[in-house]
Amino acid sequence: MLTLVLIQAVADPTGLLALVGWSGAIPSFDAGLWSFAPYLVFLPVLLVALWWVSARAGEWFWTLTAGIVLAVLLAQSATAFVMTWDLAAAGSAASFVAGKAIPAALIVAALTRWLGGPVSRRRLEPGPVWPPAVLFAGLAPLLAGLWWTGAAYAPGIPAARPDRGLLSVVIALALIAGATALSLRWMRSRVPGVLGGWLAALLAGGLVGLVQAVIGFAVDGGLSGDMWPLMVAYIAVADGLAFGACVGWIVGIGAVVTDRVAEGRAARAPQVAVAAVAAFALVATLVLPGGNSASAEAAPPAGMLRASASVITDGNGNQVLLRGVNVNNLVDFYQPRPDVPATTPLSEADFAGMAGYGFNVARLNISWSALEPERGTLDPAYLAQIGDAVGWAKKYGIYTVIDMHQDGWWNGPTEEGTTCRPGTETMWGYDGAPEWATITDGAPRCQFTGRDISPAGNRAFQNFYFDTNGVQTALAETWGKLAATFADEPMVAGFDLLNEPGFGETAPVTTSHQLASFYGQAIDRIRAAGAEQIMFVEPSIFWSGLGFDTGPTPGFTDDRNIVFSPHLYAESITMDRSLGIPAIVSLERQFTLGQRVAADLGAPLWSGEYGYWGEDDDVLARLVRYADAEDAHMLGSAYWVWKQACGDPQNGIQPVGNALMMQNCDGSGELPPKTELLDILSRAYPQAAPGVLTALEADGARLQLSGNTTERSCGLRLWVPGSAKPAVDVTGVTELEITSVPGGWSVTGCADGDYTVSTR
Repeated sequence: MLTLVLIQAVADPTGLLALVGWSGAIPSFDAGLWSFAPYLVFLPVLLVALWWVSARAGEWFWTLTAGIVLAVLLAQSATAFVMTWDLAAAGSAASFVAGKAIPAALIVAALTRWLGGPVSRRRLEPGPVWPPAVLFAGLAPLLAGLWWTGAAYAPGIPAARPDRGLLSVVIALALIAGATALSLRWMRSRVPGVLGGWLAALLAGGLVGLVQAVIGFAVDGGLSGDMWPLMVAYIAVADGLAFGACVGWIVGIGAVVTDRVAEGRAARAPQVAVAAVAAFALVATLVLPGGNSASAEAAPPAGMLRASASVITDGNGNQVLLRGVNVNNLVDFYQPRPDVPATTPLSEADFAGMAGYGFNVARLNISWSALEPERGTLDPAYLAQIGDAVGWAKKYGIYTVIDMHQDGWWNGPTEEGTTCRPGTETMWGYDGAPEWATITDGAPRCQFTGRDISPAGNRAFQNFYFDTNGVQTALAETWGKLAATFADEPMVAGFDLLNEPGFGETAPVTTSHQLASFYGQAIDRIRAAGAEQIMFVEPSIFWSGLGFDTGPTPGFTDDRNIVFSPHLYAESITMDRSLGIPAIVSLERQFTLGQRVAADLGAPLWSGEYGYWGEDDDVLARLVRYADAEDAHMLGSAYWVWKQACGDPQNGIQPVGNALMMQNCDGSGELPPKTELLDILSRAYPQAAPGVLTALEADGARLQLSGNTTERSCGLRLWVPGSAKPAVDVTGVTELEITSVPGGWSVTGCADGDYTVSTR
């Protein structure tokens, strides 16, 4: 096993596939224990556990395989615990490594049985199985917490979570008990003692995951054509295995105690005790608060947008849809060629142009490296540029979401003379953090398949997540200073705390637990600065690449004015497109998954980025599907991107700058806009609607919507594109006005109770 670990560490420069990866970074005690944990915790725990399972379960191939999986999961969990001192994070980390543990276990078990010589196999009496099984079902969900079942589980999949309701909890507990009893009968006839019960719990967790996957296939659109059912199956089984590995000791100890009590002719005592414990656990599971134990809703000052349950509102009883574009003109990009600018100048005319397409939000991308080139001091000239952009947007009725942008952590390229390990290659820089906040510990700036998988970038993110040299605290403090500048500006809709956070070296510890810690710290600093705008929080870069992820750990903040903001790139830049395989997550399903995670966080959903580009024949068809799904879910988003300079490293120095406003890279200036895309993006929509929307459908200037408001409101405001004055039919709406505006028409009115609006 140790040989396999060493081979993987050398062969895998990213650490994504290896049990213990080595990026080339040099561990340092100055960084903290986390940098040594993979070597000083994972390997010793793995070897001790392997010795135990080999001695007790090594006679049979399948029991040895299960034992090796258990050893790997326990080693990963112990490593994560030492890094975070958080049991839930440790349990979640164990599930993440299941995909590596199973093939490694099969290889090692096969070689062991092949080379290990003859063994003497014997069958044992399994002993009573129901008392420890019921004990496990009763106590384990309370010990496991929310990490065992996350947002990938559709409503209808049984899970022992109080927020899923009584029926779900009862069915889940019955599944756990039944699977554990079945596994105990098989495993304890082959493996004695505590280990036999523990391995039975591991197997039971996997069986429960399989049942959940089958139910998920039935209730979560298993025949929709994407690969999501396979992802659910993997996640459910991995979570189940981690569940059994981390808390299966309950079964092992319970089985041994039950055996000994039974041998003493007091066989009914354990049943009575177990029944009492199970009843207590069921009641406690239903009474204890769930993952979304939100505090009282925040109340920002009048005129500011805010999160209210599952929607964004204006504080006056109106739901607001934010639809617009990303603006990257202020990003401090790496410049591949000195003679080709990496950005285009930003001007008031840009925002006038956005308003002419009906856009009411600009996600303004900014760079930490330009904002704080020297630690502790914000650059006044750059602050002025941000202020100008906010002011221009406000002049044209456009909200701003200020986004701390990064791609690949910072804008440094591969240094000259760097030797990239096999499988990686030299890379450009991109954008993000200043040099003083970039700590790579000697890991090479090389990329594997793309900018977001780089030993140096991963190490820099790892140091950020664990606050090495206070860099995470520094960004939180910077957010406080920046937010204070715009604390009184209601047209700043909010702050997007970190664009597409990288996964570091120890996901999901980094991508859930540590990311949540940063978000909590940044929110505290912003609120302390007096800024009450919305906090936009993103999941890790995994969401952009896979179409799903867990998101920050629920409950990371008591602040309710937050919005969950993944980038909905399914069937666009997700890895299935580059691999030529069926969609992992369909374009339509991504909205449902996003809302599922948002619900766990008690927040609305808003997509900070999406887009479809290139010469593929189906680009427009995919954008139409996105628009239809966005309308069906009554959501907003920001398209990537308004303009893209010819020297932008993301553009790759192409003949044109590939954005909505096209740039000719031969020096002759701007090309005509992408009208075929803009026709879809500028379709009619409600910028604000009294109460809540209940249905929405649009195509160009044609719009149909319905809504409901409990109090009369005159906040109805629609955008309708085109030069021809629209015909408008309404029910429940009075004081209707249709006003010509640049690029189209503004339709306003007052609504009370149920109402409908249609335009043509």
